[in-house]
Amino acid sequence: MGRPFEEVELVTTDQVRLHGWFFPADRQAPHAHVVFLLFHGNIGNISHRLEFCRAWLELGVNVFVFDYRGYGCSEGRPSEAGTYLDAQAAYAWLRQKGFAPTNIIALGKSLGGGVASELALRETIGGLILQGTYTSIPDLGRELFPWLPGRSMGVIKYDTLSRLPRIKVPLLVMHSRNDALIRFSHAQNNFAAANEPKMFCEIAGGHTGVLEAGRAEYLRGLERYLAAHFKKAASLAPA
Repeated sequence: MGRPFEEVELVTTDQVRLHGWFFPADRQAPHAHVVFLLFHGNIGNISHRLEFCRAWLELGVNVFVFDYRGYGCSEGRPSEAGTYLDAQAAYAWLRQKGFAPTNIIALGKSLGGGVASELALRETIGGLILQGTYTSIPDLGRELFPWLPGRSMGVIKYDTLSRLPRIKVPLLVMHSRNDALIRFSHAQNNFAAANEPKMFCEIAGGHTGVLEAGRAEYLRGLERYLAAHFKKAASLAPA
């Protein structure tokens, strides 16, 4: 990345060690008091999200990325319940770092949307961004594997849709009509179920390749969200 970062080790309440990276915003950045807490998708690990980190840092926010248990350099084995504990450990680290709860924005990409939405119910956060996220895993499974009985897909829920009516923080839903994995209708249904204030940003590309297909418009959508709900910090006086 060619910029300062902090190697982070987290320990969850069930004593699983997780690995992450914290990228501080530029000191004079207008949103240097705000942090994006990333909950990444199912494939890969945080090393595969560096281009997104680079893009988010252009917005003048801090960025904290970490791997769920069983991913990357994190210990343990993945599970739905485990990822929720992982999310709370990452949140607790940011609180100890000095970030106010209202300045922590949970950004869930794909699978991570289910984790981020659960964190929004368990902890106080400032905002929620759902990027390329499903309504629930069973809903998605019925579309991808219609020949399987419903009970075969009922173990893992990640029920984003049912949580949204209970979440009362500014929401941004970002999705592409060309997403062949998670249909655009998932975003529409999530948006309809959510409380105000909420924003919808249609992005380009498929499920992946968002930055390559429309980086400028993607960042403009995030900038509009930040401008609407997160005041810029007062400029620092010159030395």
